[in-house]
Amino acid sequence: MSAEARSGARAAAVPSSRLARLGRLGAMTAGVAGDMALNGAAQAVRGRRPAWRDLLMTPGNITRVADQLAHMRGAAMKVGQLLSMDAGEVLPPELAEIMGRLRADAHFMPPRQLRQVLDREWPKGWRSAFARFDLTPMAAASIGQVHRARLKDGPELAVKIQYPGVARSIDSDVANVGALVKMTGLLPEGFDLTPYLAAACEQLREETDYELEGRRLTAFRERLAGDDRFVLPERVEAWTTERILAMTYVEGEPIEAVAAQPQAERDRVAHALTDLLLAELLRFGVMQTDPNFANYRYDPATGRIVLLDFGATRELDGEVARLYRALLTAGRAGDRSELARLAEQIGFVDADTAPAHRETVFAMIGAIFDDLRASPVLDYAATDLPDRMQRQGMALAETGFVPPPLPIDVLYLQRKFGGMFLLLSRLKARVAAGELLDMHLGR
Repeated sequence: MSAEARSGARAAAVPSSRLARLGRLGAMTAGVAGDMALNGAAQAVRGRRPAWRDLLMTPGNITRVADQLAHMRGAAMKVGQLLSMDAGEVLPPELAEIMGRLRADAHFMPPRQLRQVLDREWPKGWRSAFARFDLTPMAAASIGQVHRARLKDGPELAVKIQYPGVARSIDSDVANVGALVKMTGLLPEGFDLTPYLAAACEQLREETDYELEGRRLTAFRERLAGDDRFVLPERVEAWTTERILAMTYVEGEPIEAVAAQPQAERDRVAHALTDLLLAELLRFGVMQTDPNFANYRYDPATGRIVLLDFGATRELDGEVARLYRALLTAGRAGDRSELARLAEQIGFVDADTAPAHRETVFAMIGAIFDDLRASPVLDYAATDLPDRMQRQGMALAETGFVPPPLPIDVLYLQRKFGGMFLLLSRLKARVAAGELLDMHLGR
């Protein structure tokens, strides 16, 4: 075996037993409480009345919480990632900062723990089949880490290895992190965390089944067969288990590298990604719902987009897909009354939403389509739509708006749309989005 150095990477054993993971959370909570007590006492001595929010969200406590959740990985880290993307518009800045920091991939299993996992999952003597196996991963995330390897009599591989104990600890991790978030007292009054925790549990149960992910990867390869804009790895059945997914290695750079390409190439890549997103929603009925930038790479030699990580793939509920098709159709036609009716059916507002809040939500949705109709090309580098949406969303939250619990498929769709918008903005791309949308809608 060989090892490669990775800048900024740190090896840290993943706590695999429920007791160890509970202990980690307990120690973190105790540390936060201790820090609050010390700071509160210091302020009291100086004659100041300490504020709970200020005591809780000190730089030290923010670092302590984020580092511990990142060290535990698994469900603990996934809850943070889901909250930071799905509820970012209603979370206070302090919680959003903690959750947003969990996107880093600095921690990975040390070699000894890695070997233990491999020895448990693969047949005895597996090392003799490999000409090389890099101990330092190419990438590490909430569920597992990916290593590059080469078989003696086969292709170069990307081997995705699940952290030990993640699958067994899903329910307890999610419940404990949910309790921690609620303990902060920083959630908006009336905000229901339950659907986000349930979504994290459901997604994790599927993502920890690597054999299922392998089948989803194969299905997506078949859907995109013949489309030379994209390239996907191929599952290597002989080395895939429930906890290890072996795939052919596909060369590529981070998708953000496209930002350095000429405008025409940036536009071409963005057009392809938008086309794929609409095809998933309106034609396939199946969507890879994790918009993490790391799930997309770019091969500058061929111009192809590399698609990775199908653990968060979902078969969309037929009724939800129908409602979105109708919403997109109404939006393109500029039918505000139909947009409002469909927005309520999807669940963006409900019977308890105040009239003023309802109108603001409907106006925000309408503004998105107004921009699409205003110009044949959507310039992601120039549009101020995200800033407008953020300002209006924050204003809604400040006036007491609490979004109703959304259906799970809607949560994931909104997550994917938002993530794709961020990616295309990063690429400073221009896309004939209206024309593409019309093509998929058959208009």
